[in-house]
Amino acid sequence: MGQESFIYSFVARGTMILAEYTEFTGNFPSIAAQCLQKLPSSSNSKFTYNCDHHTFNFLVEDGYAYCVVAKDSLSKQISIAFLERVRADFKKRYGGGKASTAIAKSLNKEFGPVMKEHMNYIVDHAEEIEKLIKVKAQVSEVKNIMLENIDKAIDRGENLTVLTDKTENLRSQAQEYKKQGTQVRRKLWYQNMKIKLVVLGILLLLVLIIWISVCHGFNCTD
Repeated sequence: MGQESFIYSFVARGTMILAEYTEFTGNFPSIAAQCLQKLPSSSNSKFTYNCDHHTFNFLVEDGYAYCVVAKDSLSKQISIAFLERVRADFKKRYGGGKASTAIAKSLNKEFGPVMKEHMNYIVDHAEEIEKLIKVKAQVSEVKNIMLENIDKAIDRGENLTVLTDKTENLRSQAQEYKKQGTQVRRKLWYQNMKIKLVVLGILLLLVLIIWISVCHGFNCTD
């Protein structure tokens, strides 16, 4: 990877370019400026446009836009890594102060060489940066898988809770049915005993009547 991988870069507040840097000539500054006009000013995001074998990469945050034009052979991740370094350095130098009042291209002399330094750093450390990006992506993937598994576990926990509640309800109903059954059996037993006692009473009464009748008929005396 050579220095020519990065063609042009700028930092803008809204649509006003505050600082820019390039060592090349061409129409890429005007194309980048046109892309800048189309960016949503209220969103914090990353955008990439492709044109004539070049990528126009943008990082938008808090009303500021950071742009780099690169050859399309350069990965988008490397371009974004460059923009993130530029953003961090710019905010450290000018955040909350000079950046909010600076006029168009007034920071070229100060920040243009800084952007060149960041270009050189990214080019010199591209292999390490790509490895770091891959590691971050793998960590992010593992994190997402873990979160997905946690969500599934939580869902299973909710299902188990519902099943446990249903089991408890069935157990309560079974106990209630058992209680009601015991009460019914007890009631039937009392009714049965009552009938038996009544029948026994009637039999005893009949026996007594018969005995009295027999005694009177045969003059049961000593």
